[in-house]
Amino acid sequence: MARIAVIGAGMGAMAAAARLAVAGHQVAVYERGQTHGGGVGRFERDGFAFDTGPGLLHLPAVYRDLFVKTGKETLEQCVELAQVDPASRHVFADGTDVPLPNASRAGVVRALDDAFGAGAGERWSDLVNRAREAWDATRRPLLEEPLRADWQALGRDPYPAPARRGVSGWFRRGGGAPRTPVTLADVARRELKDPRAVALLESHALAHSLDPRTAPASAAVLPYLEQTFGTWYARGGMRALADAVYERCRARKVRFSFGAEVVGIVEKDGRAAGVELADGSVAEADAVVAGIDPALLPALLGGAEPWHDGDVRPGDGPGDGAAGRLTVFLALRGARPRDTVHRTVVHAPDRDAELAAIFGETGGVGGSGAGLGTRAPCPRPTVTVLRPDDPTTRPDEDHEAVTLTATVAPHGPVDWIDGTAAEEDADRLVAVAEAAIPGLRDRLLWREVRTPADTAADTGAAGGAVPGPALAGAEGRFLRPANETRLPGLYLAGGWAHPGGGLAHAGMSGTMVAGLIVGGADWRGSQ
Repeated sequence: MARIAVIGAGMGAMAAAARLAVAGHQVAVYERGQTHGGGVGRFERDGFAFDTGPGLLHLPAVYRDLFVKTGKETLEQCVELAQVDPASRHVFADGTDVPLPNASRAGVVRALDDAFGAGAGERWSDLVNRAREAWDATRRPLLEEPLRADWQALGRDPYPAPARRGVSGWFRRGGGAPRTPVTLADVARRELKDPRAVALLESHALAHSLDPRTAPASAAVLPYLEQTFGTWYARGGMRALADAVYERCRARKVRFSFGAEVVGIVEKDGRAAGVELADGSVAEADAVVAGIDPALLPALLGGAEPWHDGDVRPGDGPGDGAAGRLTVFLALRGARPRDTVHRTVVHAPDRDAELAAIFGETGGVGGSGAGLGTRAPCPRPTVTVLRPDDPTTRPDEDHEAVTLTATVAPHGPVDWIDGTAAEEDADRLVAVAEAAIPGLRDRLLWREVRTPADTAADTGAAGGAVPGPALAGAEGRFLRPANETRLPGLYLAGGWAHPGGGLAHAGMSGTMVAGLIVGGADWRGSQ
């Protein structure tokens, strides 16, 4: 039985902790905050309740597997999950209103044909089919296996170019990949034609903190995953999922210490040997799992970097999740209408202006620093409106809890501590959301605004940035640091490590870390 010290109580860290405890190890989690879940938090006031992090779950199989492998009760016995149908509703600047069914390829084709005209659904379906090829080609090395030393092989974009001629730098020769790097924006423009379909594809990247102008074509897997595996909601919000994972850890005898800030990682005989806490105490361990932003590790190692030469490092490229979230919680009087859609995306009328406001004129905020500097907010950003049919989120049936979110620049390029500026931006979100909720402002009791500065305070992420998923292509610039570091006994879990951000990806990282500790460096996931 080994002693394992886990830094942070985020979803990836807890997933690793539960699996390691079941394997017979003695696991202790040290969390600087006062609760578990990391970015998966909860805000409550006057009987209303809101998720402070993700509001929906994709790829629930990740957590089903976690619960099967760590106890008798299944995920569904611990959390009430339901598919969201329609999966989403999209409202465009020209008034086009498109509800997309959940996990129905044929239904999506019909909906797009009806909204955009004949042929639009087929073009979308063709794109999703190519995204499936990219998914099949990279699913194991990106999502099921630790990042290999020869990670450069993932630098080639697996998204197959359409077999047609006449598009310079795009069509493939001899059945190979595109001759030049292709971005998601290229794919959207060249394959979908209709600007509303383009906005639909690009909005999937934006929702994951990705700039479609720099994200590789392989980012097309994001709508593929959602359309294929469905969109899910947990009664009580995603916080209910975090609570269930925490309780599973406790049932497996994982010990949690809250208000316990780790200020150093102890090294002994050339390997990680424990953690030093802010109160001066030291917790000895045989291995350390860091569920924090890897960029913070050198400070915990006395300035030493835990990377080999040639490893993927934090901040190596524009895929490092530079964007943040502006969130507005709305307490509304009046009942939620019976036919209300759970998730509505109200698209920006000027996507170029929106991307420039978030990522800079040329993108690349996360890596090279291009586009940094003070930026003006987008007057009408893309806003996601979440209206769950969940009694636990409201004081009674005569009220409704609504969450508005928009992807925004992180703290730094925008001063999110400036309360006046934050409130002005919140006004913009509310104005946009009226396209989804007519009469919204007349129903408003109160609102609460959360900015990237709040996210930074809660999670420690620089600028309050939200990590995006790892993607193949772009010469590896959208990969995350490997779960195994140069320092023996030190491992990385969570959204800032391989395979990247999002609830499902964080859970996968926990699986990989537990596999590496239990099975050794040759562990390669499920066979």
